[in-house]
Amino acid sequence: MRNEKSSGINMVAEQNSHRPKFGALLHSDPPIATTNTNTNTNTNTNTNTNAEDNYKFTHLHPRGNVSAMSPRYYPESTPTSNMSSPYLTSPWNQPSPYTRSPWITSSPLNPFDGNFKPNGLVGSLVREEGHVYSLAVCGDLLYTGSDSKNIRVWKNFKDFTGFKSNSELVKAIVISGEQIFTGHQDGKIRVWKISPNNSRIHKRIGSLPTFKDYVKSSVNPKNYIEVRRHKNVVRIKHFDAVSSLSLNEEQGLLYSGSWDKTLKVWRIIDSKCLESIGAHDDAVNSVVAGFDCFVFTGSADGTVKVWLREMSSYGKTKHVLDRVLLKQEYAVNALAVNCSSNVIYCGSSDGLVNFWNRDLKNRLLHGGVLRGHKLAVLCLASAGNLVFSGSADKTICVWKREESGVHTCLSVLRSHSGPIKCIAVEEEESESDHAIINVKGDQRWRVYTGSLDKSVKVWRLSEQAPPELKMIRGMEEELSSNGYAPPPLGSPSPLRMVKQLQT
Repeated sequence: MRNEKSSGINMVAEQNSHRPKFGALLHSDPPIATTNTNTNTNTNTNTNTNAEDNYKFTHLHPRGNVSAMSPRYYPESTPTSNMSSPYLTSPWNQPSPYTRSPWITSSPLNPFDGNFKPNGLVGSLVREEGHVYSLAVCGDLLYTGSDSKNIRVWKNFKDFTGFKSNSELVKAIVISGEQIFTGHQDGKIRVWKISPNNSRIHKRIGSLPTFKDYVKSSVNPKNYIEVRRHKNVVRIKHFDAVSSLSLNEEQGLLYSGSWDKTLKVWRIIDSKCLESIGAHDDAVNSVVAGFDCFVFTGSADGTVKVWLREMSSYGKTKHVLDRVLLKQEYAVNALAVNCSSNVIYCGSSDGLVNFWNRDLKNRLLHGGVLRGHKLAVLCLASAGNLVFSGSADKTICVWKREESGVHTCLSVLRSHSGPIKCIAVEEEESESDHAIINVKGDQRWRVYTGSLDKSVKVWRLSEQAPPELKMIRGMEEELSSNGYAPPPLGSPSPLRMVKQLQT
């Protein structure tokens, strides 16, 4: 997969027969029909040579069909430029008498606005060991994986300990009880355990598959699959990067997705590979278990697939394809499930986040689209009523799901100087010395974001909307009741328009 960044980007208002409501930018887009037609599209892109901002080809899977820019954004050379426009000489194009007004402030409705304030940056964890690709939280410990082959362990915002994997870069980390699973670029899955005598020491207790199972399978020719001409590999072992890991702790299962296009199912208790499924036509970038019997996979082939876990009459676990949830041109990079709200989120390389709601009949209905990023969405996380989307544009959007199902952008977090590759969330402990006393109905979270700038940022976030956002909602309701609908993107700030209406 490859992402590129244009040196200049203009926001272009889309043509629409209906004027958008005042809160159009604040809320999620309505549901859209999902296309299931097979279209082969070849996209030719030019690589940006800027060393600081370029999202390197080697950081993502090389075979994904990816466009780094959202279709809502276009270069400055597009016909939207007002050069040679007859309106240049129009009196409407002259400086406004309101330019000195204190009401001329950037609208918090626009998440791309530079004045959209960050929400609670606590600090940074920096150790020059390479780009941060994976995060996992367990109690008071934070695990970080990077391309240095090391897994660092942080405690109370300090470097607590670390251990070396002797494999390639660490792309995924999940924790089940006392066991820690790490997925690596070389296709290996390592299993670790904290020493009972010293919590600073982590010992490797095995790999997936186990050496015994690998040798046993390699003896039987039926256990080999052809991955390319004249090259066969043992079915139960990944032969390309392990991009994602997910747990179903109730069933004692571990799922691994890989760039070798497969989904593998592991039984945690004995490290046995139960299934190896040829899931996609291209790299599997994300896998997540949710809703008890479902497993979701997202791929560089632009699809999201739903796998249903079934039990055979012999008591064996079997996963079958239940449905294709999404099929599009752009690569799917990240998935997240909110089991309490029955929502599945999907982030892709067009900068959009699609989501589906699960109803009482186990149907997954498309709920809408979240538009908040200029470049590819690389990671997602969900907690409580919040969902977090990290992007190659170096920002994290914080969305809140209302009871009606509408999503509101509460904040855009800006502090990283590189693409956001991973997010981990934990609930803020009220008894902590650093915690904020919760007000009634306000749930607070501690959020960790890892980036290719070699740092981890720590944020403290609330589910309550900022005061300025509540003010805008009030304005929206008041103006809507008077039958007023503001113009679309590219128009003056809503605060400015409100002031003009009042005068």
